[in-house]
Amino acid sequence: MTDPASPLSPPAVSAVVIGRNEGARLLACLTSLHPQVHRLIYVDSGSSDGSAEAARAMGVEVVDLDMSLPFTAARARNVGLEQLAQEEGLVQLVDGDCEIDAKWIPQAAAFLQQHPEVAVVCGRRRERFPKASIYNSLCDAEWNTPIGEAKACGGDALMRLDALREVSGYRAGLIAGEEPEMCLRLRRKGWKVWRIDAEMTLHDAQMTRFAQWWKRSRRAGYAFAQGAALHGAPPERHWVSETRRALLWGGALPLAVFLSAVGITPWMLLGVMIYPLQLLRLTSRMGLQPAWFSLLGKFAECTGVVEFAWNRLRGKNRSILEYK
Repeated sequence: MTDPASPLSPPAVSAVVIGRNEGARLLACLTSLHPQVHRLIYVDSGSSDGSAEAARAMGVEVVDLDMSLPFTAARARNVGLEQLAQEEGLVQLVDGDCEIDAKWIPQAAAFLQQHPEVAVVCGRRRERFPKASIYNSLCDAEWNTPIGEAKACGGDALMRLDALREVSGYRAGLIAGEEPEMCLRLRRKGWKVWRIDAEMTLHDAQMTRFAQWWKRSRRAGYAFAQGAALHGAPPERHWVSETRRALLWGGALPLAVFLSAVGITPWMLLGVMIYPLQLLRLTSRMGLQPAWFSLLGKFAECTGVVEFAWNRLRGKNRSILEYK
C-alpha cells in the first residue's frame, strides 16, 4: 500500500468498458472517458450493431470476447483487466450504457491517494431518464446507496490494479453480483470499499417493460443463491438473508396459502392477510409503489433461486439469465 506520508504523485488511470449492442450509449461512454484516462479498453460481447467498429474508429483498444464460452460480465471485465497486466495505478470499471461525470475520476483518484487502505471507491450512479418508467425510477433509487464505508460497489467504480490482482479479479462464473463477491474477497484481505458523495455516472437502463424488470429480479435471485452458496458461512453470511426472504415470500408462503385453500381455516385467513400487512409495513418505509414492486419482486427472485438450485443439482453452470 502507498505510504500516506510520502509525496503524492497523480496515479495513472486506465479504464475497462464492457458492453454489447449499446449503440449511441457506448459512444457517449467512451467519449466521456477518452480525455480522462491513460488507456481505454473496450470489451465487446458479440455486438451486431457495429459497436466494436465504432469504438476502434475512435482509437479505443477493442477486445472481442470469445462468445463460444458462457458469457458473464465478470469474464468480460477480467479479459479487459488482462490487457492492463503491465500497468500500475488505477482502473475505472464501467458498463457501456453509462456516461462518466467529467469530475468523477479526478475526485475518486484523489480520494484513493489520500486513503491507502481503500481499494475501491464509487459515487452516485443516476438514471439518465428516471421518469421514463417506474422501472427506471426503481433503478435510480437502488443506485442511491449510503455515503461512507461500504461492503460492495456496483458495476461502476475506480479501483486499485494491485488490489484487483491480489484477489485475481472477478469470479468469472457469476452471472450477476460479481462486484459484491469480489469486494467481499478484497475486504477479507484487509482492503476497504468506500462510497463518496460525488456524481459518478449517468446510466441508461432503458427498462420500459414489466418483462425486463421481472428478468432482472430473477437474475438477482439467482445471484443471491449463488453468492450464498459461495460465502454463506459465518461471519459474512453473504446473501443468505436475501435468499431466505426470496424463498419465504416468493415460494413457501404462497405454497402454504395454496395448500390451506382446501378449506376455510385460520391458517388460510392468516396467509391471505400476511401479504397486505407486509405491503403496509414496507409502504411506511419506502412508499407504496416501491413497496409493491419489492414484494412482487420476491416471486421473481424465488424463481431465480430455484433455477440456481436446480442447475446445481444437475451440475449445470449455465443459466437462461446470462445476459441482462
